[in-house]
Parts: sequence; structure tokens; C-alpha cells
Amino acid sequence: MTTTETSRTPSAGPPPVVTARGLSKWFGGTHAVDGVSLDLLPGEVHALVGENGAGKSTLGKLIAGVHQRDGGDLVVDGAAIGRWDPARAGRHGIAMIAQELALVPELTVAQNVFLGRERSRAGVLRPGTAAEFERIDAMARFGLPPHRKVRDLGIADQQKVEIMRSLARDAKVVVMDEPTSSLTAHETEKLHELIRTLRAQGRTVVYVSHFLDAVLGIADRVTIMRDGRLMRTGPAARETKASLIEGMLGRSLAVTFPERSAPVPPATPPVLDAKGLATAEGVVDASLTVRPGEVVGLIGLVGSGRSEIARALYGADRLTAGTVTLRGKPLTRPRPWRSIAAGLAMVPEDRHGQGLLLMRSIRENIALTHSRRFAVAGVISRRRERAAVGELAARLQLRPARIEAEIRGFSGGNQQKALIGKSLLGDPAFVILDEPTRGVDVGAKYAIYELITALAAQGVGVLLISSEHEEVMSLSHRAYLVREGRTIDEVVPAETTIDRILTTLFGTDQKAAP
Repeated sequence: MTTTETSRTPSAGPPPVVTARGLSKWFGGTHAVDGVSLDLLPGEVHALVGENGAGKSTLGKLIAGVHQRDGGDLVVDGAAIGRWDPARAGRHGIAMIAQELALVPELTVAQNVFLGRERSRAGVLRPGTAAEFERIDAMARFGLPPHRKVRDLGIADQQKVEIMRSLARDAKVVVMDEPTSSLTAHETEKLHELIRTLRAQGRTVVYVSHFLDAVLGIADRVTIMRDGRLMRTGPAARETKASLIEGMLGRSLAVTFPERSAPVPPATPPVLDAKGLATAEGVVDASLTVRPGEVVGLIGLVGSGRSEIARALYGADRLTAGTVTLRGKPLTRPRPWRSIAAGLAMVPEDRHGQGLLLMRSIRENIALTHSRRFAVAGVISRRRERAAVGELAARLQLRPARIEAEIRGFSGGNQQKALIGKSLLGDPAFVILDEPTRGVDVGAKYAIYELITALAAQGVGVLLISSEHEEVMSLSHRAYLVREGRTIDEVVPAETTIDRILTTLFGTDQKAAP
């Protein structure tokens, strides 16, 4: 289906459900949203696109009451809004699905979905709640088990819980901030079908995304932001991927992936060699090798065990079987601190839950696991620490380059860059990158791609995991296919297609990895 067929411009009849006039928001010395004006119409999908730090997520949070505006006016259903917060926004029918998941891990799926809106008597949920959950699940078609605790779900399923929670609030305006960042292509299409259903019901969806193909396929109108300012708003049918990129960056971006370096000779001794790995968390039988200067991918469907293999290598999950050899030496009883000391670093997929301290500065987050490097007679030299982190921040193109600022005030993409910097500061010999571009815009993605190829050029071994199969196919020299906690095959991406790989992943053969 073409972009023109899937996009439409709402008729000029109904008045806007939300009107913003000159909205502004400051974070310290950063003008995150600078005088933005726009209308949200009933029954439309309105996409917000821009680089990380462009202000699109902040704008969505201003509309949903998560942030308080520092200037400008907000009109909802024709009435001017004064004080604004999520509770007031909820009463006006506005809900938000944030990129930073806000779930209660110890509660069940159903409890999280109805949190704050429970139909209960004496603390006991009424029977109607189960029927309401079934109704919402039938609309979303996610198939989540209502009684399972959220802590036992993967990131993708947790994101689905957030989506279902907004449906439970019967919101007429839903702000979705990167709702597909952890979903497979099939799950994304189901979400888009749900969005079309919401649109047909007359609801408004604000769709914040870095996936420009998805934006063109689902949005009615698109607003492009750059450096906190609104560049333009118009029908999605008049935009192309190239025009969106040029509007976002102020320049064209002709190259999607940097050129892959020459393959590493097979006779080269591996920097990492893992055999027969198994864990209680779902790894059954995984074996792989990575040579110095080689980018090796793990390709599998969500839930296949890719991240679990990474955690096993790093020592975050304990091995019940198998061996790991790093730079020719056995990594006995791998644990994160042992792995870091041996030259193995990891960027986890969940940057907030597993990687960053949001109340701490950029400097503290990046230097956290390398304190000894900056110690003189047992005392940390802040001067040396600031110099090293500052140099790395410039290399990563961190914006704004204020390393003493709290990391929670930075965009998701810049937080991701800081997380990568945290792993690279120790000059590792082997790096695991689990979803390194999750929630990152097209410009920042290319910077991370260049960083990956630069690491390989320096002789670092890289294990790359991504739900965007095109990333693994375009950046990796070799890749292992993963299914049900096993490595089932090894491929050379340059010599095969993703269609063939998906056929194998969806198949029933159990071919062992070489």
C-alpha cells in the first residue's frame, strides 16, 4: 500500500481537540521547546519527528501534562488550560505512553493496566474488571497474560502493557512516544491497526517516532521539529522519507550505513569464544566466536533469547553450563565486574533499568565503572575524570555537551550515547551492543553506526543485537541465528537475504551453529 493510500488529511470541519500557541519549555540553559504552535484535530494521527533533542518528546509531555510549560497557551476542547498535570490531562481525556516505561514491576499485567482506575470493593477487584481486560485485549490483540507479573515480561511486552493502560482510560487523545521501539514488524503492524481503529472512533493519536517509514504509513499529518522549534506541519501524503530527513537535519542524508570493513581472516584467533552456554533465564545451547575487528550479529525474533545470550556472556545471568574464553583466557564464573576487568563491556537494551542513574550527571554515569582509572593514591581526580569524559562526549557528539548536567534532562538518544560511552571508557577488547539505536533518531543512528565500524577498525570485537534486522545485515561481517535460546545457524549477511533468514527463524529445523 502506498503512502498516499494510507494517509489522509482530516476535513476542515471539526474544531481542534487541542490547540498549542507559543509553547515553551526550558531545562536549565536548554530551550527544549521554543514557541511551538499547532492544532491536534479529532480523528487524526499526528506524527512528531525530529532528531534527538529536537523537542518532540518534550512537546508531547507538555500536551499530556507530564511537563509544566514555561510559556505559551494550551487550549483543550475550546477551554484555556491553566495548571496542567497528568491527572488533570487524564480527566480531559488525554493520556501518554512514554518512552520511559512507568510500570510497577511487582504488580500483574491487569493491575498495571487498571492502576489508578480499579473497580474494587474492600480492596478486591470486582468481576467486571476481568471482562474489561478481555475487551481491551481483544482491541489491542496483544494476548498478554493478565495475571503475570510485569517484572517477568520483556521490554516489548512491557511496552504493550503501557499501550493497554492508555486504552483502559478511554482517552480521546493518546500521545505515543516511540511506541514501536521494542516491537517486531508483526507487532508494529498490529499496533498500527489499533491506531487506525482509534482514528476511526474519532480519537486523536500523537505519534512520536524515529521510524520514518512507519510515520509515512500511518500518519495523516506530520510536524517536523529541529532544535526545539517547529519547522513545518503538513499532510503526510506530501512528504517522503528524504524530505523528512532534510527537514529534521537541515541537510540530506544520502548514506544509510557506513561501508563495512573487509572480513577478518577465519584463521585469526578469536577475541571471544563461547561454547554450549546455558542459563536458568532461557539460554539452552548457544555457541559463538568473535574475532578482533569483527562485527558479529545475533538475529532472532523477540523472545528468541538474544539478550539472554548477551547477559550470559557478560555475567549478568549465571551460567549453568558452557564456557567463555576472552582473549585466550577462560572467563571463570563470569560476573559483570570480572568481565569489565577482563576487557568485556556491554550496552544493555534497557538503558533506564539496567544502565543509567538518572539523578546523576553525565560525567558520573560514564565514569561510574572506571573509578580506579582516575584514582591517585586512592583519591579520584575529578580533573582527569572530566577530561576523559569530556573527550568521549565530544567523540559521541553528545548534545548539549554539559557533562555535569543530570542525565535525566537529556533526550533519549543522548542518554543512549552516554550509555555507550560508559562502556567504551575502559577501552574494551570486546563490546556487546544490545539494541544500541533503540529510540535514536536517524542522524544519531548514523553516528552510532560510524562508531561501531570505527571500533571494528581499531581491532575491537563487537557483538551486535538489534530488532532492526537491516542494522545487523548491513553492519555485521557474520551473524548467528537464534531461536528458543539456541544458536541454530551462522550466516554471512552480505551473501544472503533477510527473507531467507526469517524463513529459517520461523521454521522448525534445528540446525546447530558451526
